[in-house]
Amino acid sequence: MSERERRVGENEALFRSVNEQVRGLNQTLMTHNGSMLVVCECGTTSCLERIEVTTNEYAEVRQESTLFVVKPGHEILDTERVVSSNDRFSTVQKDPGLPAEIARATDSSA
Repeated sequence: MSERERRVGENEALFRSVNEQVRGLNQTLMTHNGSMLVVCECGTTSCLERIEVTTNEYAEVRQESTLFVVKPGHEILDTERVVSSNDRFSTVQKDPGLPAEIARATDSSA
């Protein structure tokens, strides 16, 4: 596992943590259409793009520690694979080994 792959995993975990906090706030301030804005959970440190997801979509992704929500085109295919996508976001799953281990170890909801 390279230093880059480790950093990517840690960056994604950081943004997931931010989104979990946003999720908690959104549950009390939920929009009329049941959606929320989350920060792209890609491994790019400088990315602060936002994605509109329904609370159900986000809850589904959060069921598995190795899944992340990223903007289309933000996938890092040498450390993850796309498991689903739509016009708003892709759901990526961390590859087995260190990427998945970091995702699991840093998941506060697990």
